[in-house]
Amino acid sequence: MLKKYGWFIIFALFISGCASTRHAVPANLLNDARVSGMCDIRAFSGIPSDSIKSDFLRLLEQEKIKRSSIFDHGTGHTYSMLSISGGAANGAYSAGLLNGWSKEGSRPVFVIVTGISTGAVIAPFAFLGSGYDDRLKEFYTKYSTKDVVRLRLSNNSVASVKPLKCLIEKYFDSRLLAEIAEEYKKGRRLYVGTTNLDAQRLVIWDMGKIAALGDDKALGLFRKIILASASIPVAFPPVYFTVEVGDITYDEMHVDGGITKQVFFLYDVLQGADEAFKENGIDVSNVKYNIYVIKNGYVDPVWKEVPDNLSSIAERSIDTMTNAQGAGDLYQLYVFAKASKGDFNLAYIPTANVYSSKELFDVSVMQKLFDLGFEQAEHGYPWKNTPPGMEKDLIKNK
Repeated sequence: MLKKYGWFIIFALFISGCASTRHAVPANLLNDARVSGMCDIRAFSGIPSDSIKSDFLRLLEQEKIKRSSIFDHGTGHTYSMLSISGGAANGAYSAGLLNGWSKEGSRPVFVIVTGISTGAVIAPFAFLGSGYDDRLKEFYTKYSTKDVVRLRLSNNSVASVKPLKCLIEKYFDSRLLAEIAEEYKKGRRLYVGTTNLDAQRLVIWDMGKIAALGDDKALGLFRKIILASASIPVAFPPVYFTVEVGDITYDEMHVDGGITKQVFFLYDVLQGADEAFKENGIDVSNVKYNIYVIKNGYVDPVWKEVPDNLSSIAERSIDTMTNAQGAGDLYQLYVFAKASKGDFNLAYIPTANVYSSKELFDVSVMQKLFDLGFEQAEHGYPWKNTPPGMEKDLIKNK
């Protein structure tokens, strides 16, 4: 999500503005802050979460009682999970892949879906399944830059995301919220990540639990989280969440989730969960995880002659840094999958398909990416079973 925004950051280095007064949550109260009237709807990555552990315990207890469900495959339980990365306009690749996967016929019902940045926009559609494929395609092939952002210099950004906010309000309506709530009640989970800039931590939001609240406040929060996850700092204004600790009100500054993670799962907030499962008589020894990761970008280095000017160097440096961070996040998911006796499946844009965009959201390039993902998936996607670089190491060690 950060690529092609180097000039925004360079421009910001040379301007200054009056900072607005803030009342940020003190560091020692971060875990106590609650969105008004909503408890246990989020967790900080890296900090074990009792609420999410309890939620998973309830899910497994429900499964134990039912004895057969969408998770049951005769020899234990297989959880199919999907994690969708950031990538801005490259999200068109995910949209095409999911559409093509539906046509091919083997797309699973994902028990857990996570999304970050542009992946946060895609994740609710992917969670609800093929019935939303047309809307997903429309979102990523119909709208150009003017439909998403508008240049507007302010004290905390150089662009306005009012157009994107309007699109989010159009596509994420009360009907979609009700359908997500229904799937949540069945035991499926949807999570979106944002970055709390004060805390320098990824915040994992339980979107199904929020949807299950079912009122206008829940719908507003749902939309706001997606907007925050896609709000690139400096380029776009941060999104503020009003929270409470006791009877004191604070504000939290949230930006693009891709600042902290390109893809994510819940392993670091579920630390200690195995003990809780054992104490409650839940046997997880026969649970298997099939993890599918869609990287809306390239995993291999892409050669490019960089012009000798400030904006080009900044853009290329940010792009390189983001790709390197993304590779590390893929390794973490791979290690989790293997430690959990699971399968790791990775999709990404091949370096043979590098397109030159004329603008940030170039409809012609987005259509090409959509078509690429669709064509690959409709014939059976060639999923990679290791992160970038691992395959060569494994061959070497044989």
